[in-house]
Amino acid sequence: MSDKPVRTRFAPSPTGPMHIGNLRQAVFGWLYARHNGGQFILRIEDTDQKRFVEGSLEYITGALRWLGADYDEGPDVDGPYGPYIQSERLELYQKWANWLVENDLAYKCFCTSERLEKVNAEKRARHEPPGYDRHCRTLTPEEIAAKEAEGLPYVIRFKMPLEGTTTGHDIILGDVEFPNDSLQDAVILKSDGFPTYHLAHIVDDHLMEISHVTRGNEWLPSFPLHINIWQAFGWEMPQFAHLPLILNPNGKGKLSKRKEAFNDSGQKVLIKVSEYIDAGYLPEAVMNFLANIGWNFGDDKEIFTVEEAIERFDLKDVNPANAAFPVEKLDWLNGHYIREKDPSDLAQLLVPVVAKAGLNADPELVAKVTPVSQTRIKTLNEFIDLAGFFFEDWTQFEAPDADMLIQKKMDAAGTKRCLEASIACLASIDNFEHSALYETFKELAQELDVKNGQLFGTLRVALTGQTISTPTFETMEILGKDETLRRLELALKKFD
Repeated sequence: MSDKPVRTRFAPSPTGPMHIGNLRQAVFGWLYARHNGGQFILRIEDTDQKRFVEGSLEYITGALRWLGADYDEGPDVDGPYGPYIQSERLELYQKWANWLVENDLAYKCFCTSERLEKVNAEKRARHEPPGYDRHCRTLTPEEIAAKEAEGLPYVIRFKMPLEGTTTGHDIILGDVEFPNDSLQDAVILKSDGFPTYHLAHIVDDHLMEISHVTRGNEWLPSFPLHINIWQAFGWEMPQFAHLPLILNPNGKGKLSKRKEAFNDSGQKVLIKVSEYIDAGYLPEAVMNFLANIGWNFGDDKEIFTVEEAIERFDLKDVNPANAAFPVEKLDWLNGHYIREKDPSDLAQLLVPVVAKAGLNADPELVAKVTPVSQTRIKTLNEFIDLAGFFFEDWTQFEAPDADMLIQKKMDAAGTKRCLEASIACLASIDNFEHSALYETFKELAQELDVKNGQLFGTLRVALTGQTISTPTFETMEILGKDETLRRLELALKKFD
């Protein structure tokens, strides 16, 4: 066990918008670094140039910054171990790949793709597992020199032990053991001079002094290969933690960006981090949510601040079992964080939401509407469905049809009578504060011999055109006396 400073890293590939599962991996590495007073490094693993997607770096850095998972070193944060983009470090990988060859720990493989396919076809015909047959592992120095003289392209493969077992220790899983005879001589440097993941991440983790590696447990089958490469170099290995996978909500299959997933209620699972931002989720809610998938705060506590999580988080407490994605819990958490926000801070977040919806994003009006909506929304975007009518052109407001205005166990005549009485009542009111309005209309409901809910419901629909909206009398207060009367009169005309 090393006592060197804790340095964790997040090393995504720039292949498009970040997957929510990748962000959970980053969260665990970031929490562990912060818990131990260590450093968190962002490194971009772009050695697979065929899968590179323009703009991916901005997706990645933007997602981390939005979440609040700040990194101490990275492509846009100077550090002593840069560059932090692998395609800018090719000479290092080539140097160490050749070092392995020179020390008889790896070899040059000149096999063409056609030969490799032929080998696999023959293995399939014999009902054997596919894989390289180590043809070039036994080439003599003279044979190698002759092929190089011809200018034949080659890759470099690592020499795996052919017998015995490889054992490694994982913080979450404990000791894991693998039979060596089931492992391949993996390619570590491609013919174009680019490394594969198997070599690049080891060279970088060593040179960047990474102390702990957190990655998905889909990498566990490659763990013995990586252990042997570390040992071949004679370098001190970081400690590894293979994180449980995030499964679809039904617990079947890995949550994938290539396949849609839904929970039992039919709610679609958002896959890309950008989708969570666009859908109006708060970063503190997403942080809390992701920390809860595979790790437990304890004390039956599901809602906690990031500071509380940092204080308690430890990789050894991560549950090794794969975890289903509880998408509905995020809505609950997000609603909690929205309710806890200072209304003025929440209003600042809602202004761009209103503007994005193409409505009048007047900050003063948003600030008025925010407190009366805050307890009724679970995402920022729900603000539009609930209270968007406030930000439309008031002069273009149209009253809903009469059948929408008529409440349960009421008829047209009774509804018309309620509207007429309400207009007359409002005309004589000077105090337009919502609590005074509530008391006035509560008395009016008694006079009309209708239930509060029936009268208030008619008023709400008449004012908003919606059956679900902000509270009736708070809505009146914000609209003001003149606009409230105008809308009620428009509604009354629906009964003429």
